[in-house]
Amino acid sequence: MDPTFPAIADGVDHPLDPRYVPLQRLRAFIGSAVLGLASFAGMVALWVQTGRLLAGLVLVPLWLVLFSAVAWQMRRWPAIAYRHASYRVDDLGIEIRRGVYFREVTSVPRSRVQHTDVSQGPLERRFGLGTLVIHTAGTAHSEVTVAGLDHTVAGRIRDHLLPGTKGDAV
Repeated sequence: MDPTFPAIADGVDHPLDPRYVPLQRLRAFIGSAVLGLASFAGMVALWVQTGRLLAGLVLVPLWLVLFSAVAWQMRRWPAIAYRHASYRVDDLGIEIRRGVYFREVTSVPRSRVQHTDVSQGPLERRFGLGTLVIHTAGTAHSEVTVAGLDHTVAGRIRDHLLPGTKGDAV
């Protein structure tokens, strides 16, 4: 164990990395831009198809209101979801809690872990974050992901969950 890092399996609830909120906001901005362009093109096509100038006086303000509401929600949602997500690692495994309206608690015992991955896309790399992917035995829910972890922390959790020298889990 590296003495510069505290033990990863401390049994304490940890929030996701705070950099996850701006990452999710950037993803939401990209999604909003794509959705905005596509819906604007659809709105203009509908306007042209009607052939009425007055239709634009209804469609354009309606589009602006709807798009603004969606963009505002996509901007504020990451902070809300962040407050309701945490993880806990102990000697028995990992427990992931998430969900704003519908709460979800996922417990993965170390004995069920078959292998783990840490993935990092270009946006995650920019923020220094990673996603821990835990593959378990079974077919339903056999892949559990924990996004929004510091890349180093994700690697340390991955290393902890693997059986290593404590014997094979199977």
